[in-house]
Amino acid sequence: MRVTRIHVPGPLAVGADVALPPQAGEHLVRVLRLEPGTPLVLFDGRGGEYAATLGARAGKQVGARITAQVAAERESPLDITLLQGIARGERMDLIVQKATELGVTRIVPVLAERSVVRVEAKQKDRKRDHWQGIVTSACEQCGRNVVPDVSEPRGLGDAVAALPAEAARFLLSADGEETLTAFAQRTRGRPLVLLIGPEGGIADSESRFARANGFVGCRLGPRILRTETAGLAALATLQAIAGDFA
Repeated sequence: MRVTRIHVPGPLAVGADVALPPQAGEHLVRVLRLEPGTPLVLFDGRGGEYAATLGARAGKQVGARITAQVAAERESPLDITLLQGIARGERMDLIVQKATELGVTRIVPVLAERSVVRVEAKQKDRKRDHWQGIVTSACEQCGRNVVPDVSEPRGLGDAVAALPAEAARFLLSADGEETLTAFAQRTRGRPLVLLIGPEGGIADSESRFARANGFVGCRLGPRILRTETAGLAALATLQAIAGDFA
């Protein structure tokens, strides 16, 4: 039987009684109709996971008791930052979800020149919280115990300025200077930064800016991929080369 995994903001500890997040608790007792004592797996996003049992409902609160710590990790050997041009609605949600499943380390939503979606200053925190929630849910589903960070939406200049100097930087481009495979092999062992444009692609001015700041154009096959496909295909390729899918 598949055991339900739940992210609980920690820190967690063996022997502790913890309150489950309200939405998760409601789902367990009202939708899944699980009984007290049902095995659960909890994680706090800091690494490792905990065996637990479901407690009884007390008012609106559902609790669990932690019984053991399990040193299980399912992280990729790669440190990958995804700079993703903000896409429309469900497309961006899909990108964030699947990038998490594919082992991305962090996600930076980029307010690109050709982004169809415009995010006002007052919406940035709400957008970030929404995407962070998707990331957390994806971790619950795929077995990851370390939750990738989603930054607030920012312009390309600010996103690039915050990158570590040692990271190898690349953007997918049909006329890229080298293949993604060659780039991955040449930069083995370094943190990676992947830049993907929105629906309309990277604008010429953004491409020039990226290349002036150390990004290398990389080719990935003979076809032009949509924004919701390009980054995911690149992540899967990188993980395969690194042996994460072995």
